[in-house]
Amino acid sequence: MLFCYNIHIDSNNKELKLNAIRIKNGVYRNRPVNNISFKLVKGYTSGAKGNYVTVDSDGYFGPEFKTVRIRVDAIEDFEYINGENMEQQSAPAVPVVEETDEQAINRIRERFDILTEMTKATVSGDIRAMIVSGPPGVGKSFGVEQEIEKSCLFDKLAGKRLRAEVVKGSATPIGLYQTLYKFSDENCVVVFDDCDSILLDDVALNLLKGALDSGKKRTISWLSESSALRREGIPERFEFKGSVIFITNLKFDKMKSQKLKDHLDALQSRCHYLDLTLDTMRDKILRIQQIAKDGVLFADYDFEEEAQTEIISFMDTNQSRLREVSLRMALKIADLRKLSSNNWMRLAETTCMKVA
Repeated sequence: MLFCYNIHIDSNNKELKLNAIRIKNGVYRNRPVNNISFKLVKGYTSGAKGNYVTVDSDGYFGPEFKTVRIRVDAIEDFEYINGENMEQQSAPAVPVVEETDEQAINRIRERFDILTEMTKATVSGDIRAMIVSGPPGVGKSFGVEQEIEKSCLFDKLAGKRLRAEVVKGSATPIGLYQTLYKFSDENCVVVFDDCDSILLDDVALNLLKGALDSGKKRTISWLSESSALRREGIPERFEFKGSVIFITNLKFDKMKSQKLKDHLDALQSRCHYLDLTLDTMRDKILRIQQIAKDGVLFADYDFEEEAQTEIISFMDTNQSRLREVSLRMALKIADLRKLSSNNWMRLAETTCMKVA
């Protein structure tokens, strides 16, 4: 039950506008609020989760927090005031510690080192499944595919069937069933790289939930009539002992369909989740610098260090005009640099930048 106390307005037949509030003793997100005044949105309210007042914080708690509820224990912890002459409040200064480029590169490198470590664990069967999420062009696929190639090296040399496969593009539910059967043995791995069709289909998601179940025995069934399965000798039921990696740009929490969101939540609960989102343009440029510095990004180009620096500097200068800031864009510009060492910037401006 909620109780809301309204403001009393009256003073010798003259209206007194008590449109502000001074918090004497309150709390917002575990942060003490003492003797601070705000514009009032809604008065003292008492509910199941405690007592609070609703105010316009005007950026006091940060630019993203405007209308907030400040918890108070009792009516004595605040007072209504006339807001016409209220002094502008400002949040206490917090010292800002700036991260150097080298520190940022090390932070980003550590996250992608974790991707390598987790991929190795998935290949060895120590981890059943992993979801790698993040924007396109940051190197998600590259890190995973490097480890997959290493795991298949001895299979190739011995002429054996490869124990891992990277699936790109689209897959139907029955195609998924066939692929999982093919790589159902221990130490086998299937990587679904931007194969988002299986993450948007109810039947495919149910198959994946069965394949990645937390029980000791993971059994998958296909009980519908299928000439394709009969033709390839695939049984209608089998035990899956392999591992799965999903590489996707999808944001699971942004799905509009509640039914689909529930499926994806169930799948995510069966997987390790690694988010490689780079939040700022600076981080994206530094990620490109890091890969170039490691000698990986431009390995297929016979570039001197000066040429590599020119490409990255060009991207940094024009980051707001480029169609995207990514490793793929760096390689596109490198192609143009290789094509014409004198005219590559003009070519890049024409083919890689948004129309003004």
